[in-house]
Amino acid sequence: MISLLDVNVLLAIGHTHHGAHPVASRWLGTLPADAELATCAITELGFVRVSVLAKLQPDIMTARAALVTLKKNTRFTFRLLSDDLGTDTLPAYVNTPAETTDGHLLVLAQKHGARLVTLDAGIPGAFLIPSTPLLE
Repeated sequence: MISLLDVNVLLAIGHTHHGAHPVASRWLGTLPADAELATCAITELGFVRVSVLAKLQPDIMTARAALVTLKKNTRFTFRLLSDDLGTDTLPAYVNTPAETTDGHLLVLAQKHGARLVTLDAGIPGAFLIPSTPLLE
């Protein structure tokens, strides 16, 4: 299964100082060796933007380099999903501006036979990374 990582999951995996880093890292550890992770233009741009705004990285160039390093230095294959979806594909649950990007990412993941992976419990149909230890 391909897992499209939303911006918060990407940030949590990529920055040890992110509050959800332990949770996201623990989840990664449960994935099989052949698992595929995915990003898209929206999530990559979000990673760069928030990394700098939250002062996790000092500037755009360093944030871009951090993302490249993250994608190369994990045990998983990363895939960049192409995005040609318009607003007419937003799911019916999207009713507020705050839900638009999440709804778009959910539909994008589905289009590519993937699942959207998130730390946000408010996205119907997405895979929510558990905040408590996973049972083995």
